[in-house]
Amino acid sequence: MAKTPDASRRSDRSRRAILDAALALVGEVGYNKLTIEAIAARAGVGKQTIYRWWPSKAAVLLEASLSLAGDAAEEGGWSFPDTGDLAADLKQVLRATVDEFNDEKYDAPTRALTAAGATDPELGARFTEKLLEPQLALYEQRLRSAREAGQIAEDADLRLSVEMLVGPLTYRWLMRTAPLTHAFTDALVDRVLRGLAPH
Repeated sequence: MAKTPDASRRSDRSRRAILDAALALVGEVGYNKLTIEAIAARAGVGKQTIYRWWPSKAAVLLEASLSLAGDAAEEGGWSFPDTGDLAADLKQVLRATVDEFNDEKYDAPTRALTAAGATDPELGARFTEKLLEPQLALYEQRLRSAREAGQIAEDADLRLSVEMLVGPLTYRWLMRTAPLTHAFTDALVDRVLRGLAPH
């Protein structure tokens, strides 16, 4: 007796194929030339399948990037260590961020979403809420525990401190002003923590 096809498995497979196709294509052609038609053709599905799940290419790309970030977290890329050594923990996370930014698999979709979010306020807000804020919150949480342990000044502004850590890294990546290296992020951590030292 023939087995009945598992619709949910087929649906998951199609969904994954669409997300993978979006990530691959945005790296090849850029966001502006990315189309739903091209994603459908690459994924081997009909256009209507995509529109049934997402309203636009931006929405597809956002979910694809969230999925990619989830994969990175599962591989150990996005858990924030708390070994008691704040400098070492920050350096470990920022080095992993450098490695991601230098990896084409992450670089192209993140650039595309950043560019699209600059011109599409709704997408920009969703990108910030779903992808950026959860990561910044992990930094803030780690700095809070360091402040409670007396490792940084009691009056340290945690949000400003996080932005001082990730801002220069993001700027260098976005503007391509200089190579992104572990040495750069290590120096950044040392400099920021010097400013946050207890009085």
